[in-house]
Amino acid sequence: MTDDPKTLVSTDWLAAHLKDPDLRVLDASWYLPNAGRDAKAEYAAAHIPGARFFDIDEITDSRSNLPHMAPPPEKFISRMRAMGVGDGHQVVVYDGAGIFSAARVWWTFRLMGKTDIAVLDGGLPKWQAEGRETEDMAPVVKDRHMTISRQSHLVKDVTQVAHSAKLGEAVIVDARSPGRFEGTAPEPRAGLRSGHIPGARNVPYTSVLNGDGTMKPLPELRSVFEAAGVDLKKPVITSCGSGVTAAVLSLALERLGHRNHSLYDGSWAEWGMYDDLAVEKGPAR
Repeated sequence: MTDDPKTLVSTDWLAAHLKDPDLRVLDASWYLPNAGRDAKAEYAAAHIPGARFFDIDEITDSRSNLPHMAPPPEKFISRMRAMGVGDGHQVVVYDGAGIFSAARVWWTFRLMGKTDIAVLDGGLPKWQAEGRETEDMAPVVKDRHMTISRQSHLVKDVTQVAHSAKLGEAVIVDARSPGRFEGTAPEPRAGLRSGHIPGARNVPYTSVLNGDGTMKPLPELRSVFEAAGVDLKKPVITSCGSGVTAAVLSLALERLGHRNHSLYDGSWAEWGMYDDLAVEKGPAR
């Protein structure tokens, strides 16, 4: 794998740069309610030295009734300053699953115009499997100024997605499992219909990852998208259950050099809620 401080870095890269004065490490672990894991408690017990905890459920748009929608810029700035993350920092974000929720934070930083951020390939599991150091102490944090420039083209709302689905202007790529995409498996959130956005393609986020939670090499990534019928020459809108694993696909697209991609923030938590939005079932057509 080629280390890229704007997309993905290896555990070797992080170990070599861990003591850099302008490096900031974030633990962005988050799990579905049915996973039975407590991300904050796990962070308190063991995290990569110096890591701060990025709470995906708190650093969000509290005005929305949808789960962990992207925060307003002013809230993002205030939370990052309180964590000692600001201008001039290189950020590395990881999670306790490999590559799962960390990509969502990578995307959130990019939405705010901050590109010096990379996901740790393989996350905390790979770091610990290699016998690398962890600690249980909270880091000493110094406030750091942050300026942002929101990149609104990186996010789509339900109206924009419905328009794209109707006109076929962009390929909608759904990161959920085949069962959820096809409508044969129940949704983990109550009250949602089953199925997928009409015309969407299914690229389960796990299909872009290796068994150890690292991202597949570029030729394999390209093959995964093409095998699912994704035309990589067209704009892509990524989607999933609630906007978390969609960002794994966004990260994979960025690795492939695909620059015209955006994320449907409401994802199926929103689309599946409204009876007036069309739903398809079965495999992608």
